[in-house]
Amino acid sequence: MQKMFYKIFHSRFWLLILFAIVVLVNIAATQWHARIDLTAEKRFTLSNNTKKMLQTLKEPVTINVFLAGNLPSGFKKLSGAAADVLQEFKEIAGNKIQYRFLEPSTTVEGTEISYADSLSNEGLLPINLTSQVKEGQQQQFVFPYAHVLSETKNIPVTLYRGKTPLINFSELTSAEALLEYNLADAIVKATQDVKPIIGYATGNGEPQQLNTFDLERNVLSPNYRLFSIDLEAQPFVPAEFELLMIVKPTERFSESAKLKLDQYVMHGGKLLIFMDRLNAELDSLQKGEVVAFDRDLNLNDLLFNYGVRVNPDLVMDLQGDFLPFDVSGNGQFELLPWNYFPVMQPFGDNVVTKNLGYVSGRFVNSIDTLETEYITKTILLSSSANARTIGTPAIISGKENETAPQSEKYTRAFIPTAVLLEGKFNSLYRNRVMQWMKDSLDKYQVDYRQQNDNATSMIIVSDGDVVLNSVVKGNQPIPMGMNPYTYGSQREFPFANKEFLMNCLSYLLDKNGLNEAKAKDYVARLLDTKKVEEEKLQWQLINILVPIALLLLFGVVYNIVRKRKYS
Repeated sequence: MQKMFYKIFHSRFWLLILFAIVVLVNIAATQWHARIDLTAEKRFTLSNNTKKMLQTLKEPVTINVFLAGNLPSGFKKLSGAAADVLQEFKEIAGNKIQYRFLEPSTTVEGTEISYADSLSNEGLLPINLTSQVKEGQQQQFVFPYAHVLSETKNIPVTLYRGKTPLINFSELTSAEALLEYNLADAIVKATQDVKPIIGYATGNGEPQQLNTFDLERNVLSPNYRLFSIDLEAQPFVPAEFELLMIVKPTERFSESAKLKLDQYVMHGGKLLIFMDRLNAELDSLQKGEVVAFDRDLNLNDLLFNYGVRVNPDLVMDLQGDFLPFDVSGNGQFELLPWNYFPVMQPFGDNVVTKNLGYVSGRFVNSIDTLETEYITKTILLSSSANARTIGTPAIISGKENETAPQSEKYTRAFIPTAVLLEGKFNSLYRNRVMQWMKDSLDKYQVDYRQQNDNATSMIIVSDGDVVLNSVVKGNQPIPMGMNPYTYGSQREFPFANKEFLMNCLSYLLDKNGLNEAKAKDYVARLLDTKKVEEEKLQWQLINILVPIALLLLFGVVYNIVRKRKYS
């Protein structure tokens, strides 16, 4: 064997043989290959549930990413990270995943409309950035979005959600960490055969008009099968409902309606409740003042039994949304922060609010969690570090903004306003169910349960306006989270109300376990600028001279060996 290799090496054909081996190795590498992820946080390793989803894809998916062209450095990095994630997807799913990066200025195939105009028409608005170039500063529109396309669906994906109008490195890093989840979640929605069923509770004064336009049209209808149910009229909540939403009820719940809710939970149902315990509306403030008082919804004992108390108070926060006030009294209105419209922020490190922006609220109540066996409580949203609560009934007047708020009164930090409950719940009527309740359930063949057989979950938010949209002139509904008084102005800022709602729905209805991917976190390892400046020349010389020195060394060694061989 050794002689054979010696003959081949000294023959005329050894270069040809070597070339053939290289070609064969490359062909094999295209079919079988592996990568080793050496990053501390396993940045380039997909979660197990994402891999399972990609391995079981039933139809091909095309992903268009609109991060191409001359982008600012931060978004170039985000574009590169998106390419890495999509390549990992393709490694597992094969030809069922196709992707491309497009410049928004290019035209949509078969039309004369640019992708930029098409995205704007979908409500996917660009970020207006001021970039520094050699010639000075330039205005640049960046579309941090993607489309996930199946045969029948087009699912938009937001790749970057800033918490503030300013773009910063940490938020771009957070966006990178969420790429796997956002793209995988969109693939599931684009390819799912049957949409999950969601019930929307009515019968207790819940809004069903223009204020729910964005909720129904742009959030629920595209991704879920939506049915309304009158809790006061219907005999029970169908088990087919995978989740029941209760949005800003204004009328008292009967014991019969509460029994239906309770037994829906005992049978494994999931609740998503956005409620105002107090009657306090902006319309009354525009007439002069608001009198905030308890609505008496008759839900206190039910929620208390599950481990939550929505308090009859109002959260006031120095971090508030804007409202117009006639400060001078001459009819010249000025936009000022309104302490009763707190801008809520994500609390803690949980997958529902991870990397979420600020959520705007109106007349928000505080929440207390109670010690309840077998129930885990996770605070999702809270006030800022400078807040307070006031008891009710209370008279609220716009004249309060004639003077600056006394900051020394705002001493409470991070007052809870939204909470996730998970575990096995006990029935409110455990050991005290009445005969009429049993008869009501037996009539429709619903068995009474005192406890969950399997764990379930619910989310309670102490503000019903979070998921409602405002309506501007001409009865035009605007996106939820947008302030009607700053809409279309330089102060316009899209709060993360819609993203928060979608995160709540995704978490409660997650059957594929994709929330595992959302738990990822990237560590921003920034360079030491002082050290870079001090050692800049040293490393430049090393990078230039070392390769040249190695090349010269190779040449010298090669010539020495050659002379010895043929001398």
